[in-house]
Amino acid sequence: MNTSSLETAENRESLRKVVIDPVSRVEGHGKVTLLLDEEGEVREARLHIVEFRGFEVFIQGRPYWEVPVMVQRLCGICPVSHHLAACKALDHVVGAQSLTPTAEKMRRLMHYGQILQSHALHFFHLSSPDLLFGFESEVGKRNIVGVAAAHPEVARQGVLLRKFGQEVIRATAGKRIHGTGAVPGGMNRHLAPDDQRMLKADVAKMIEWSRAAVELVKRLHRADPVLYDAFGTFSSGIMSLVRADGAMDLYHGQLRFRDANGAITLDAVPDQDYHSVIGEQVKPWSYMKFPYLRDLGPDQGWYKVGPLARVQNCDFIPSPFAEAERREFIAHGQGGLIHATLAYHWARMIEMLHAAEVIRDLLDDPDLMDGPLLSTGTHAREGVGIIEAPRGTLIHHYQVGEDDLVSMCNLIVSTTHNNQAMNTAIRAVAQRYLSGHELTEGLLNHIEVAIRAYDPCLSCATHALGQMPLVMELVGPGGETLSRVTRG
Repeated sequence: MNTSSLETAENRESLRKVVIDPVSRVEGHGKVTLLLDEEGEVREARLHIVEFRGFEVFIQGRPYWEVPVMVQRLCGICPVSHHLAACKALDHVVGAQSLTPTAEKMRRLMHYGQILQSHALHFFHLSSPDLLFGFESEVGKRNIVGVAAAHPEVARQGVLLRKFGQEVIRATAGKRIHGTGAVPGGMNRHLAPDDQRMLKADVAKMIEWSRAAVELVKRLHRADPVLYDAFGTFSSGIMSLVRADGAMDLYHGQLRFRDANGAITLDAVPDQDYHSVIGEQVKPWSYMKFPYLRDLGPDQGWYKVGPLARVQNCDFIPSPFAEAERREFIAHGQGGLIHATLAYHWARMIEMLHAAEVIRDLLDDPDLMDGPLLSTGTHAREGVGIIEAPRGTLIHHYQVGEDDLVSMCNLIVSTTHNNQAMNTAIRAVAQRYLSGHELTEGLLNHIEVAIRAYDPCLSCATHALGQMPLVMELVGPGGETLSRVTRG
């Protein structure tokens, strides 16, 4: 969003305010504020993140080995991503410059199970009601129950795809949510033979259903190309990890940036050096920060992350079905980057297919069930771990003191990287669909559709720099306020 177009404080008071609170079918709590003039034209649109979580501060002073279990409590949807990003950062602290083959493959299996289950949850449960029924359809049916009634096989496959991904996580992490399988330096478990047999029995079906999901999204694009290519579309740079040979790698790699035209502007940036190229801006109306490329500054240096970025940023996907779908997706862009907000869903399903293929291949590897699990070396006092979480690039950065207690933590989560992009998308949608119209629930849902396309995890993304306004009240047994203290 171009800050020069925002309303000044003086004339903002004369504008009508419309608030969408809360934004529904997303992880976490947020709201959108629209300011309209007397003609009903949208003059300003902002996504506000209204919850606050202080993980960066309250893990300070904790032993570093507790961190991978603690930080995944940021979220119940993508705990594996935080669990693994923290372990990757702390691998450097314990001196594990490389993991054993068993530990590396077990972590990858866990991570791709997370990608599969999260993408299935987002598309089938949260976004498919809008896509299958229409943005202005009856609000009572825009949910997974409505999908199950009208499209029972689509809903069934979505539920079972997510269940399979959760079983992969349980088999590798110990639990479906908030597991303990990964530790600094490696893993603490092998894959049980019974779990291997169970997962191998179902994985071919998961690939089949993932291919069907990609085809479903392509049918939606073909049915209404104007909507899917134009809705909330804007140009920006993109960022993701890529493997050394340019392949998509959702577990490990180096940072690559492209500009809005698709030209690579930075490549092979080591994970430990992320802070030399990425800065973070704070704005007073959100608890979520705004990352940007330092060389370009906050106004020009913001970018998109996530499936739409990753599918276009890599040179190829190292699994055959997903690579074929990637090529078709790239061809849809006719030589340029695809910036359509709704294209996130298409890219997301390609990644879900890739995850299913990777899981299939890993399950045949004997290293999963035998072999050393831990690596150590000369301890260090700092480490960075970067992973491609379902929603995009996730960065964990820790410093550890001589007493082995965490002294500094910085987290840049996927949704934070997409903060400016989401604000830009909702402004584009608001001006296109809401300006000059009588506002209805269906029209306002267009704003939420744009936000949902990014699959934001608002719980993960919220933190701030500086002092947080705080009010503490001591209330007596009769409900009376006995004392009140404020800060900020």
